[in-house]
Amino acid sequence: MKFDNVLSEINGFGKFQMKLVLIQVFSRITLPCHFLLNNFMAAVPAHHCNISALDDGDNFRNLTLEKKLAVGIPAEQDGTLSSCQMFSKPQYQHLSGSNSTEDTLAVQCQNGWVYDNSTFKSTLATEWDLVCSRKGMNKATATIFFIGVMVGAPLFGFLSDRFGRRPLLLVSYLSSMMFAVLSAFSTSYIMFVIMRFFTGMSLAGISIISIVLNVEWFSIHHRTFSGIIISLDWTLGNWLLVGIAYCINEWRMLILAATSPLIPAIIAWRWLPESARWLMAKGRIDAAHHYIMKCAEMNNRSKCMAAITPMTLLESAETETGDKKYTIIDLFRTPNIRKLAICSGIVWYGVAFTYYGISLNITGFGLNPYLTQFVFASIEMPMKIGVYFILEKVGRRPGEAGALLLTGLCLLINMFVAKDKWVIRTSVAVLGKALSEASFTIIYLFTTELYPTVVRQNGLGYTSFIARLGVSISPLIMLLEDVWHLLPAVTYCAVAVGSGLVASLLPETLNTQLPEFIQDIEKPRVQSTRRKEIQ
Repeated sequence: MKFDNVLSEINGFGKFQMKLVLIQVFSRITLPCHFLLNNFMAAVPAHHCNISALDDGDNFRNLTLEKKLAVGIPAEQDGTLSSCQMFSKPQYQHLSGSNSTEDTLAVQCQNGWVYDNSTFKSTLATEWDLVCSRKGMNKATATIFFIGVMVGAPLFGFLSDRFGRRPLLLVSYLSSMMFAVLSAFSTSYIMFVIMRFFTGMSLAGISIISIVLNVEWFSIHHRTFSGIIISLDWTLGNWLLVGIAYCINEWRMLILAATSPLIPAIIAWRWLPESARWLMAKGRIDAAHHYIMKCAEMNNRSKCMAAITPMTLLESAETETGDKKYTIIDLFRTPNIRKLAICSGIVWYGVAFTYYGISLNITGFGLNPYLTQFVFASIEMPMKIGVYFILEKVGRRPGEAGALLLTGLCLLINMFVAKDKWVIRTSVAVLGKALSEASFTIIYLFTTELYPTVVRQNGLGYTSFIARLGVSISPLIMLLEDVWHLLPAVTYCAVAVGSGLVASLLPETLNTQLPEFIQDIEKPRVQSTRRKEIQ
């Protein structure tokens, strides 16, 4: 008796599964709060050089602030004041309308900057002057965080396949909270980026373990629903981030507030079950039977347990392979799973690279960051509902490929829309963001169905590693606009289209049994009874 058959007997979509999803809401809403935190924590407010050093006596001192800026800071071609340059001495002739300078060259800011604190009281940029020649250091905070996620994904994937989903989730909760709090109290830029690296590494465990634990407890016919329901936590977390950021405009308190949902997550962990599917694959039959009994009782299917004994589970567990220790290397040993690993890695890279390229550029569409973030979050809900019906009708492979190709199309369109037409730009960007979110939602579910149980966390850890490699590079791509203003958009568009084409090479998993062992990948997948009846 395969585990999917056991689930169908005890109801793979009941109170037990709903409890499992609800318990993990607290931890999963923390993910977007941290993954998109740089939109607010690292925001760069309007700024100009501190020109107090130009005070040469009463002439300068008696000027209004507007006039001080006119004589102390050069203007850009569009008439706005320069953010990074100042005059070495006051240019009083500018007050009479003359634009000539007394052979005085503009110089880089000599005494720091003055920031507009009307929107953000403090950010990383204002804390450590990460502007102008140091703006790359500001972008690097997001890159270093996602490098941490990139390192943590295969690490937690390997450990959770070895030691179980449940204990590693607790490790992720505790370490994420500890490093997040330490980052909020950082006394230097170096300390901050180190703590953010470890925060990202710890949060990676929550990201990949929680979705696998959920999917492994849902029956074949409800896996699509489970994937969509779990992904809604990201939308809730997005809304939560907007609310928190709007109320808290000081970056240290913002980090603490974004981390606070982990407190109830740690408390609720005691009621979280281990994956019975993983326990069976590891040959731990008694523990698996214990959790299956609890599931049957909560779903009012206790009578069905008469036919499901530890002995029947033992016969189906194929324990001769249960003692083998699987690693990420096993993803490349045999032909079919090797092709799967390579193609899924490329798709994950494209999905994450494109999604965060759009999500971390919320100031580029003409609206204030809070409204843009709220619109981006709100469009996700109807899109995910639509994704559910699309996945049930057309399947995972065309859904994923289509979402990525259409995302690339939206990015292409926006390249030809003028920046002053912010309504059109924002509308196309929101549609692109929704399609990009759809591709992310699908690929998480798709990946958990593609990899067998014994290496499922290794597979998700590996693909998440590749994805975070893309995410780490994604914020830095915006620096290419200094080379050519359209180069970032061209790059994001090309990656989206390319990964969409690769997605068409992956096998379809709609209504197929989850593979338990690598051998199951190397032979044709078994479709569910319902699918056969439809055919």
